[in-house]
Amino acid sequence: MVTLKVAVDAPQHTGLSAPLDYLSERTLPPGTLINVPFGKRNSPGVVWDGVTAPAGDLALRPIAEVLDALPALSTTWRALVDFAAAYYQRSTGEIALAVLPPELRKLDNTRLAQRIKKLHKALAAVPGSRIDAAAATRPVQTREQADALSRIAEMSAQPMPSPLLLHGVTGSGKTEVYLGAAERTLAADRQALVLVPEINLTPQLEARFAERFAGRHIVSLHSALTPAQRLRNWLAAHLGLADLVLGTRLAIFASMPRLGLIVVDEEHDPSYKQQDGARYSARDLAVYRARLEGAVVVLGSATPSLESWQRANEGRYQRLALPARIGGGSLPRVRLVDMNQQPKSRGESAALSSPLIDAIQQRIARGEQSLVFLNRRGYAPVLHCGDCGWKSGCPNCSAWRVFHKLDRTLRCHHCGVTERVPRACPDCGNLDIAPIGRGTERLEEQLGQLLRTPDDRPARIARIDADSTRLKGALQAQLGAVHAGEVDVLVGTQMVTKGHDFRRITLVAAVNPDGALFSSDFRAPERLFSLLMQAGGRAGRDAQHAASSEMWVQTWHPQHALYDALRRHDYEAFAQSQLKEREMAGLPPYSHLAILRADARTPEAARAFLQAASALASSLPGAEHVVIYAPVPLGIARVANVERMQMLVESASRGALQRFLARWLPALHAMRRERSDQGAHERILRWAVDVDPLVI
Repeated sequence: MVTLKVAVDAPQHTGLSAPLDYLSERTLPPGTLINVPFGKRNSPGVVWDGVTAPAGDLALRPIAEVLDALPALSTTWRALVDFAAAYYQRSTGEIALAVLPPELRKLDNTRLAQRIKKLHKALAAVPGSRIDAAAATRPVQTREQADALSRIAEMSAQPMPSPLLLHGVTGSGKTEVYLGAAERTLAADRQALVLVPEINLTPQLEARFAERFAGRHIVSLHSALTPAQRLRNWLAAHLGLADLVLGTRLAIFASMPRLGLIVVDEEHDPSYKQQDGARYSARDLAVYRARLEGAVVVLGSATPSLESWQRANEGRYQRLALPARIGGGSLPRVRLVDMNQQPKSRGESAALSSPLIDAIQQRIARGEQSLVFLNRRGYAPVLHCGDCGWKSGCPNCSAWRVFHKLDRTLRCHHCGVTERVPRACPDCGNLDIAPIGRGTERLEEQLGQLLRTPDDRPARIARIDADSTRLKGALQAQLGAVHAGEVDVLVGTQMVTKGHDFRRITLVAAVNPDGALFSSDFRAPERLFSLLMQAGGRAGRDAQHAASSEMWVQTWHPQHALYDALRRHDYEAFAQSQLKEREMAGLPPYSHLAILRADARTPEAARAFLQAASALASSLPGAEHVVIYAPVPLGIARVANVERMQMLVESASRGALQRFLARWLPALHAMRRERSDQGAHERILRWAVDVDPLVI
């Protein structure tokens, strides 16, 4: 009998972060999947460090089953999990088991062997060969694309390739660079991993890669797959049968034995940051994983994150540039509509200025399409009674319930509570309760009333947001209608502002973007600029109409520096200005942050826990290298009757912050257990740390 270190899925509240010891009758390779007794049940585990010591007289429990039908997970995969667990302050087993397909938990060794055999048989029956060359006709590369691919090829020959930041304006052909880099990687008999920020972008990108690489095995990995699909695709990647993996942030942990290229498309997108559980950044882990694998990592964006831009300024990343649109097209001209100069209107047209309506009407007359962007779904954000002041607040959250006119409901977008719209004010009985503000549903209705076709028929309006695409296949159907020219005006949230190649859209309008200009979140201007640049990039992608393409921005602050940079399509000037402000304020990337969050039944309990945590921190070694701020409520302080508070931790040194957190969190677990013994456990529901938070 030997002792093995095994990573198991220990909940965070247990404070168990390191692999646990178990007995085995034989030595098992590190990375072997097993089942072990944990508590009162059997739990999946991964052999982490092989033999650690003879069993001796230790009272250890034996492993229950070995799943050796599956090849062991690689050393580099385990190193990636180790790094993620240490950096994001989670347990090794928690991350290792969370990123594996859940269906693996249900299989014994015999059934797993059957699944693997079935997969081999299915892939062998697919027409084509893994060694087929790329079959599709390739477009002629621009000089900039060819230069970028040459740099990628040079970097792939290096033993320790530097990360590459591909800065390309919208429509400059970044996807073609990804395809070319993947083609060279596959020709060298290595695998490629391509990450996209959102599930709804995966199918169209998968179609592009499938068209180019006929005969190659391409799989996707994201949360919208069924458990069986996710297991099948993961096995194909792990066994080396899949040449290319496309997926969202979860795919960064895909087991790929021959990984040679990682692409992170739209690398600036906040969707790459996990917002619950282990709050990892898939983009940052992509850079670390490429270093482990000796692979090339390409981070692509028209508006790179300021962290990535600064690393390129420092020479830690190599910058590749695609400064022009393919086909000689030009970027849309940006027109700022000063809402201070527009006639004051109290009617339905108040959301849209007359010049913008006229411009959209002209596009319809010419047979062109327009996109109207408003990042707020629903009909109106709140219902209001003018007599007594009642508003449609959520009973469970410190937020409003949004009015959805289509099904006549008030719906909280935080906790999900939904009820029918009341016939009269619940407080005073007034029958005249009215919506305040507008969302995409109301904007769609308004445009339908205002816009006409040349033959005096209502314009064809389509809406794409989380409500209109809830049913399976709805998004693909609506996008198909837009591409087929069956839509005159597309109304949507940020879902339609990135990644989509709309060839007929020549006008993009941002209706109400000013809110982010004065947000307390220091990242809000960066997110707004990226969103508007990406939205504007949907216009003029067909060279035939590029010269006449426009982006209209309705704003009450037309002199703001952000809009000036947007008007000039000058990301570099915007980034330089923002980085200068952050350096002066000591904000990332010039400092490093973590947030300790606490959820409780009362705000007093959450605050008391965070204050105790702060007092504990002051007694630890390394506390002099961090600054801990006072606890404050989150922006939405109460969700589903849970009060949420947070405390910011800041340090000028990433290493100092990590060393401090490594001491602080075990002490917090011990403090929590002590408080539980004293009967305080019911007051704190949960707590967690978020390293490198995106939302403050």
